[in-house]
Amino acid sequence: MTITRFQPGSRMSAAVRHGDTVYVSGQVPDDWNGTIEQQTRECLATIDKLLAEAGTDKSKAVFVQVILNSIGDFAAMNAEYDKWIDPANPPARACIEARLAFPNIKVEIIVTAAA
Repeated sequence: MTITRFQPGSRMSAAVRHGDTVYVSGQVPDDWNGTIEQQTRECLATIDKLLAEAGTDKSKAVFVQVILNSIGDFAAMNAEYDKWIDPANPPARACIEARLAFPNIKVEIIVTAAA
């Protein structure tokens, strides 16, 4: 089975397609000083681009993992996530609070999708 790596770096690839499954690595915003809403939008926009590059889209997402630096941002993150998600094809999802790599990063999002 073929494995294709998208935007590979020295430590990881931004996404990997293995057969009919696409794994998008945890995406964080470019602007670490933005609001949770802005950071969420940036993460989801990057995910859209990576899914497209791998030949799929958010309607084929099967699992989303959201990591919040503060669970107090849950409602505000969901307000942006709800605008992004395909309501006809909602994936399974988990959302947890955890300390992220840098304190100004409010959200990291990981996606697994069918190709």
